[in-house]
Amino acid sequence: MKNKKLNELAICGMEAVKALEKAHGDIITRFYFNQERASQFGGLCRRLAAAKKPYNCVKDDKELEKLCGSVHHQGVVAMIPQPKIPQLDSSVIDSWIKKKEHIILLDRVGNANNLGAIIRSAVFFGIDNIVIPLDEAQSSVSTSSYRVAQGGMEYVRLYTVESCTKFMQDLKNKMVRIGTEIRAKKTLKDLPLIANNKPVLLVLGNEENGISKDVIENCDELIRIEGKEHLYYGNTIRTAVESLNVAQAATLFFYELNKLNLN
Repeated sequence: MKNKKLNELAICGMEAVKALEKAHGDIITRFYFNQERASQFGGLCRRLAAAKKPYNCVKDDKELEKLCGSVHHQGVVAMIPQPKIPQLDSSVIDSWIKKKEHIILLDRVGNANNLGAIIRSAVFFGIDNIVIPLDEAQSSVSTSSYRVAQGGMEYVRLYTVESCTKFMQDLKNKMVRIGTEIRAKKTLKDLPLIANNKPVLLVLGNEENGISKDVIENCDELIRIEGKEHLYYGNTIRTAVESLNVAQAATLFFYELNKLNLN
């Protein structure tokens, strides 16, 4: 939840706040917790006191809910300045290519919980570079995405680009550009052969419409996750559920990306 007047963002949830305290505790501007959590944040309270920043043990959890706009606060809310996601520049891209680091591009993933889950999985599998477009349909950093990321937000490198297609065009012949598409002929098991010992730009698409036509046209390859096939009336063979949630699918893709040998 944003505090537009103070230009702050509420961070809630135990794992998210603990990770924030450890990695970037100095950016916390205000801190609130209930009695149950009081003993777990003594160090942070001392740091805030030394910096003359306010903190308070609230009597009613409804105060925490009001601060973060969620019942899922888990007894703790930290306020930070509204994050500003930097725009990606060529020097950063060149560094990623040189180090053979994979990049995740999100093409209008609109749900904040999905964004948080994708970030959590990416960090777990050691994939730290995530790029999102400056598009109203694309979810950005929010209280919900921070909480669902379970601390991953502190360890991911998040950048913005004005255009997914322009970004992909700039990476032509520099990385293997792979789009996730449920109608693709190739599947996840083909990833090692497609990557061919090169770093991968993996594109994940919108929850309802998938990756856009312009993005598809700028992919070197399209792949899908192969599900269990079933025989239906009329001898039609297809999967019982057409696709996975984008965050679920991302976890499988990241697992396979992590296994690629780029030495």
